[in-house]
Formats: sequence, C-alpha cells, structure tokens
Amino acid sequence: MDSNSRIYVAGHRGLVGSAIVRRLDQLGFGNLLVSTHKEMDLTNQAQVESFFERERPEYVFLAAAKVGGINANNSYPAEFIRDNLMIQANVIHSAWQHGVKKLAFLGSSCIYPKLAHQPMAESELLTGPLEPTNEWYAIAKIAGIKQCQAYRRQYGFDAISIMPTNLYGPGDNFDLQNSHVLPAMIRKFHEAKQRGDSQIVIWGTGTPRREFLHVDDMADATVYLMREYSGEELVNVGVGEDLTILELAHLVRDVVGFEGEIVNDPSKPDGTPRKLLDVSRIRGLGWSAKIALRDGIAETYDWFRTHVDEVRT
Repeated sequence: MDSNSRIYVAGHRGLVGSAIVRRLDQLGFGNLLVSTHKEMDLTNQAQVESFFERERPEYVFLAAAKVGGINANNSYPAEFIRDNLMIQANVIHSAWQHGVKKLAFLGSSCIYPKLAHQPMAESELLTGPLEPTNEWYAIAKIAGIKQCQAYRRQYGFDAISIMPTNLYGPGDNFDLQNSHVLPAMIRKFHEAKQRGDSQIVIWGTGTPRREFLHVDDMADATVYLMREYSGEELVNVGVGEDLTILELAHLVRDVVGFEGEIVNDPSKPDGTPRKLLDVSRIRGLGWSAKIALRDGIAETYDWFRTHVDEVRT
C-alpha cells in the first residue's frame, strides 16, 4: 500500500472510519475513496457491486457498522444483526470479486464469550456463550471474521480481521440512550455540571471492568496492520489495562470538573463482568497504544465542548 494506492474507507463518517481517514491523511495517502450513506447504501448489494466495479479500490478498510451501547442493542436486535450481516457480506464479497488486494475488517471485543478467560486472547473466540445484551451485534461480527477466513481459504483473498476494545474519542456518539458508556458519561457529567446538580446516577453496580482505547490509537494500529500483517487469525487491539465503571466515572468527573456525588443504580444491567483484551499478539507485531486514558478523555471532552451544538446527541 503506497501513497498513490486507491483506498476505500467504508464508514468514513463514523468514529473509527473518520479516524482512519485522519491517519491515512497524516501518512500521505492522498487517493482515498469515500461514499456517504445517501450515495451508497452498504446493505444494498447492487449498489455496493456497482461502486466496486466503477471505482476499483485496491485496499479496503471496512469500518462501517451499526453500533451502540447496551440499550441500543437491547432495543434494536433485528437491526443490529441484519444490517451488520448485510454490510459485511456485500463489501467483503465485492472486494474479492473486483480484485481488491487487501481488506481490513473491523470487529469488536464483544465477540468473546461473556465469561471468557481474562485477559481475552484471540483463541477465546467461540469457546462459550456470549453476553446476552449484545449478542446480535457480536454474532454478526463473528460472521464477518469467518467470512474473511473463508474467503482467504477458498479464494486466497488477503482479508484480515482486527478486534478493538472499547473505543472513544473525537466524533463519538454522545446520545444518552444509544451511545457507549464513556461518551455518555462525558455528556451526562457536562450537563449535570451546567445545571449545578448535586449528584449523577450511573447504570449498574459500577463493578464491571472495562478497557478503553483512543480511536486515534485504533486508527494507527489498523493502518499498521494493513501494512505489516497478513494472516487468517484475528488480532486484538487494546491497551492491556482496565478499570471499573465506577473508577471511570470518577475519572470523567474530575476531567469535566463536576463536584457532585456519584450514585449507582443496580437495577440497570451491568453487561459483561470484565472485558480486557490480551494484546500480546499485536505487541509481538511491533505496535502498542500511546495515548493515556486521562489525556484521551480530556481531549475528547474538549472536542465535545467545541462541537456540542453539532455532535450526535
């Protein structure tokens, strides 16, 4: 992949896709192909095939997906499994069919069993039941991994699968009902501070442990793997450290400057007890995360305040 390669970033307006575009721009890749949902519906097979036949990309980053937090997964299970299966099937097949040299498929750490051994190595895939609150999304992503492996085995298609931990950063979804935990916390603490509230209520017991990776680190890892890795086995991308949801809440409170109390609501679901990735494989390939969590949260909060009138809320 060189600076003149025709590179298609599917999902370029999303959190991950936009970060990949930023990273490619920084590295001097100037021949990027993008398409909005209005221009091409990735769930529409005919439209995807037409795009690949017309544009002939050489490399593809498949970052397009329907995503959301616990509430969104519980509320829209049919959409999460249907849309993601269709997007993946269409893009991966058309990429192979039209001679793409290499494709990077972006998944999620939710592919691993609810009670997987911690930290979760790539070998934990399909070793136990999934977390029920996001199994629809997880099953779709597992299918994407298997499609990449199948096309490699049968057709020799160079498709790699990359599994990030929980991501956050500029351009995130800050909707209080459908977003992930960290951006939702940033918005919740910000608005509570503005109102002068005396307390904040957070979902669950606060005891589940989560790992968080800045999306710019994720984009850097994805481009690195596209250039340096070619194999059937999936690759985890994370920081190798986690913290409890309550500890995260205190960290966000400190960054935002909210002075009230944090109260847990144990009637709300906790989700998976722990999600920490084993990142020894990617570290063995020569990559590791660089952005510290507090620094990343501070940067994301600054971005949120600057774009508060236009962010997805």
